[in-house]
Amino acid sequence: MRKSDKGAGKGDGSADRPNRTAYDKALGLLARREHSRRELRQKLDRGGFAREEATDAVARLGDQGYQDDDRFAASLMRSRIGQGYGPARIRAELRSQGITDAVIRELIESADVDWQDLAAGQLRRRYGGPSADPAERVRRAQFLLRRGFAAATVRVLTHADAEDTDDD
Repeated sequence: MRKSDKGAGKGDGSADRPNRTAYDKALGLLARREHSRRELRQKLDRGGFAREEATDAVARLGDQGYQDDDRFAASLMRSRIGQGYGPARIRAELRSQGITDAVIRELIESADVDWQDLAAGQLRRRYGGPSADPAERVRRAQFLLRRGFAAATVRVLTHADAEDTDDD
């Protein structure tokens, strides 16, 4: 039962539909996309459900296989790689979702991604060709660092820009 159902009355549309349980709400959220346990609990808490009911609903969904943090983490990782983010950014986002460091490390190590190639693709997409201008190389480096690429990768790519323009 929701905390906010007390005093629900006319004109708010609540008379048209039965009260949803935390389980029903969480199942509806999972039908749209994967969610972590932490994210589901937070959404249920914000939705006005009692903490114990929300925790029980999330546990039940996990037991039934509808919610799985490992599956969520793999899905989020694939999505972020597709968007051109680097391992540091992905690691931070997974950590914020309550995924354990061991799972994160395993996912990143098993990812079939050439991080340097991904970073180079992001540079080309954003900036086009190489630049010899030191200030421009700094901007490009900062862009890649914000996207979560390792400093070594960024250094290789931004110095390669300078070498490419020197050869011309």
